[in-house]
Amino acid sequence: MTSAFRFEFAPVLPLTICIGIGVACVLIWLFYAVRGGRAWLTRAVALTLLSAAIANPLLIQENREPLQSTLAVVVDRSASMQIDERTSLADDILARLEADIAEQDALSLRLIETRSEASETELLTSLTSTLSGTPRDQIAGVVMITDGQVHDLPRDLTSLEEFGPIHNLITGSEDEIDNRIEITAAPSYGIVGEETSLTIEVDADIPVLAARIQVNDAPATTFPVRPNEPLTVPVEIDRRGQNTVIVSIPVGENELTDINNIATKDIIGIRDTLRVLLITGMPHQGGRAWRDLLKSDPMVDLVHFTILRPPHKFDATPTEEMSLIPFPTEQLFDEKLEDFDLIIFDRYQRRNVLQLRYLDNIARYVDNGGALIVAAGEAFAGPFSLYRTPLASVLPLSPTGTVETTAFTPQLTDLGRKHSVTSSLNEDEFGEWYRYIEARKVTGDVVMSNEAGAPLLALDRVGDGRVAELMSDHLWLWARGHDGGGPFAELIRRIVHWAMKEPELEEEALTLSSNGDALIIEYTALAPTNDPLRLTAPTGLTQEITWQEETETGFRTVLEAPPFGLYRAEIDDLKALHLFGPAEPREFEDLKSTTDLLSPLDKITQGHTRRVSAAEDTPELRISSTPSGDNWIGVRDRKAYVVRDSETRPILPPWLVAGILFGLLLLAWRREGR
Repeated sequence: MTSAFRFEFAPVLPLTICIGIGVACVLIWLFYAVRGGRAWLTRAVALTLLSAAIANPLLIQENREPLQSTLAVVVDRSASMQIDERTSLADDILARLEADIAEQDALSLRLIETRSEASETELLTSLTSTLSGTPRDQIAGVVMITDGQVHDLPRDLTSLEEFGPIHNLITGSEDEIDNRIEITAAPSYGIVGEETSLTIEVDADIPVLAARIQVNDAPATTFPVRPNEPLTVPVEIDRRGQNTVIVSIPVGENELTDINNIATKDIIGIRDTLRVLLITGMPHQGGRAWRDLLKSDPMVDLVHFTILRPPHKFDATPTEEMSLIPFPTEQLFDEKLEDFDLIIFDRYQRRNVLQLRYLDNIARYVDNGGALIVAAGEAFAGPFSLYRTPLASVLPLSPTGTVETTAFTPQLTDLGRKHSVTSSLNEDEFGEWYRYIEARKVTGDVVMSNEAGAPLLALDRVGDGRVAELMSDHLWLWARGHDGGGPFAELIRRIVHWAMKEPELEEEALTLSSNGDALIIEYTALAPTNDPLRLTAPTGLTQEITWQEETETGFRTVLEAPPFGLYRAEIDDLKALHLFGPAEPREFEDLKSTTDLLSPLDKITQGHTRRVSAAEDTPELRISSTPSGDNWIGVRDRKAYVVRDSETRPILPPWLVAGILFGLLLLAWRREGR
């Protein structure tokens, strides 16, 4: 505690009146002096004393407690500081600074550490937010320990002058080597089956590199790339949903890290149009419901044929007067069959319109990756059933020959309540149907049944294709709102999207994802296997991972803080890829330490930027008005204090002023009376 004195004025009248009185005193005295008054000095002293008394000067004695000046030390804990022993060096530098600060009674340490999980290095943002409540006249300066890769430098650096001096201690050496590849431009969406392109750029110190590109789990291709020159690379989108494009360059000798030698981009594959062939066996209200639903989607290119009469039916109407066209069987089912994405048979019965070889073509079409939906009518149970053709080889349900025409309400099976196609449907919204073609399960997954538990809707994977079979032609009653209706459009949409292999409707899926420092592996299936997961690490080593926990639809495993890089997972026929680490991180754009970004602060804040390659090179911390020397850096003692108590004394008490003024007036009168 120290004592200090200071002067202060506490005018007895408002300031404007005090100024007016002072001006009036000067004018009166000047008038008096011009008129030749003999007591000009005495009256000048009296008028001055009067003005001073009105100003009321005070002598204040304060008992002050000195405050320590705050020195902020900002330590970069970002991901780039984990490279090449930078973190341990930063800890050693911090320890030496803490020792120097402990020896300075006038300084207090404010330690600021950035978040290690952040995708950017934000030293100055952390500094500003932490010191926002600290008075600027108590800040002794700032020391930042970093690799120099800072991403939040303001455009106006003068805004940091109030924190000065700012000293920057840079870890790392000038001769570091780090090659990196970056995807500088890429589309978010692409048309399935067509090529799109992405632009890559490589930063390296060698003239040519052999880069690799891979889409999903397809074989990688190699191509030459020149460093620092943008290169456009074609990419074919081969599936709907997420397509992972991986580009990489080989790891060079003495590189800091291989983290940024690989880059990924997810491109969402979309279909240009969905080509659908709808064949209605005979005119009925259900055919119109199918047609209206499919035509309402602008992404669907629909070809719809309704068979009004079989070829053998006699009609005396001349051909030139008929509006009907011949059924183009050869063109549709032989020449252009592969052009369709989906084939739908609605209430179809065999009438010699389609020869058996065409139906055999459809079976092969499904096996090769096509999609088929069969909505069975009454004829499906008789001798003209599609099941009595080569198409039976791909159908999951077999008719028993019985047709039930009593009212029933469709039900979801236990499997249907978990299946991706039907799990979101609300059974309470299901209206009644009145025709059921009795069937038994041959293969596939039965997701809907009648009230007796007999299979109504079955889904199956056949070869590379998919089949859905519905054993009733009364689905259209839901579209018309009969008995409250039902989710007609939703059910058809989900069946079609499942048949088109939409990723979000896959009932079996293997996914890899990141959550902070954890790699999450999830496996979902209708009948999940407990087989070990085969996981290939970025090093190329493959190991079997045991599932940690069981979920309602599969299994889940979490790996804490695995090495950054590309991981490949596989179980049964399911595969997944994931680049563990920040997606397109600024933190890994450039990992070489640098002084270029922070050195402009030296002139503005009177600080100093220097490299520290070893703990022994840490400069000594001193309190000095000089910014730095050869082996030391200087910070300021702000000499801040807080007043604990004070005593105020008037310099001109009223009694003293009155006595002096009375004496001066007597002296003036005497002088003037001579």
